[in-house]
Amino acid sequence: MNITVYGGGSWGLALSKVLSDNGHNVLVYDINEKIVKKINEKHICLQLNEDIPKDIKATNNIKEAVEYSDVCLFVVPTKVLRIAITEFAQNITSPKLIINGAKGIEPESFLRMSEVFAEIIPEQLLKGFVALSGPSHAEEVIRGLTTVIAASSESMENAQFVQSLFHNNDYFRVYSSTDLKGAELGGALKNIFALASGLIAGKGLGDNARAALITRGLIEMRKFYEAYGANPNSIMGLTGVGDLIVTCTSEHSRNYQAGFKIGNGKDLEETLDSMTMVVEGIRTCDAAYKYGQEKELDIPIINAIYEVLFNKMDPNNALKTLLERNSKEESII
Repeated sequence: MNITVYGGGSWGLALSKVLSDNGHNVLVYDINEKIVKKINEKHICLQLNEDIPKDIKATNNIKEAVEYSDVCLFVVPTKVLRIAITEFAQNITSPKLIINGAKGIEPESFLRMSEVFAEIIPEQLLKGFVALSGPSHAEEVIRGLTTVIAASSESMENAQFVQSLFHNNDYFRVYSSTDLKGAELGGALKNIFALASGLIAGKGLGDNARAALITRGLIEMRKFYEAYGANPNSIMGLTGVGDLIVTCTSEHSRNYQAGFKIGNGKDLEETLDSMTMVVEGIRTCDAAYKYGQEKELDIPIINAIYEVLFNKMDPNNALKTLLERNSKEESII
C-alpha cells in the first residue's frame, strides 16, 4: 500500500522502516528541508544517524503528501499537532484513516489525540482513528530489534487493519485492541513517571526507589483510567505497564534524560534548552495535574513532579513530602 507518514523525526522514520520492510510504499512529509534532503539523498535518519531503506521517499509539499495515500500516520509532537492537523485538513478531499504514533494529552483541554483529530477534521473525511502505542524506542526499532506494541481503536476492524500493516515475523509484533482511551492515557501518563525516574537516577537514589515509583505510578495511572472511563484492566497491558517500564528504565527515553538533568541540578528551562527532541512528559504533567485537581484525585507523585517542574520545588523537598505522608494500607491494582 501507499502510506503517508507525517513527521520525519526518529519515531516517524523508525515506523517508516517497519512499513517499508513489510513491502509498503512510504512517503514522509516534513517541513524541515534538511530532514527531507537527508532522507532522499543520504537515506539516513538525521536524529539517530541510522540508515533507512532507500525506497522511503520524503517531501515538504503538503498537497503531494495528502494526495499520496488515504492511510496517514502522524508522528508529530503534541505541541504542534493542532497546527499540523489544521494544515492537513485544509488539503484533504477524500476520507482518510488516521494512525497516530505520538503520545500526549493537551494541557488546556485534557483532550486525547484522537479527540483533537476529531475536533479539527470533518466527520465525513475521517475514516477512522488508530493509536499505535506500547514499549518501543525508535533507537531499537530502526535497528530491527524485537519490539511488541498494540494498535488500538474504537473499531476492531480498523485496529486489525493497522495491525496487518505493521506486524511482521522478524522483529515487530502488533496486537489489536478496542480500548482506545486506555492506550492513549497510558502512552501519555507514563512520560510523567519517566521524568520522575530520571530525577531519581539523577539524585542517585537507587533501584529500590525506582521500583517503588513504577509500582505506585501504576496506582496513580489506574485512578486516571477510572476517572476518565477507560478500561482499568488495560493498565496491565503493553500500552500501560509495558510502556511504563521501558520508559522509566531506559536511557533512550528523552523524558528520563530530562528528569536526570533536573535531578542533577538543572532547572526546567536549562533542561529543555539542552534537549534535542521534544519532552512530552512536561506538557502531560501540566495536563494531568490540572485534571487531578479538578477531579480531586489522590495522585501525590504527579503532584510532586508538577511542583518540581513548574514551581521550582527542590527535588529533595518533593521527595520529603512524599515520604512524610501518613502511613496507609497498600492499594493493589
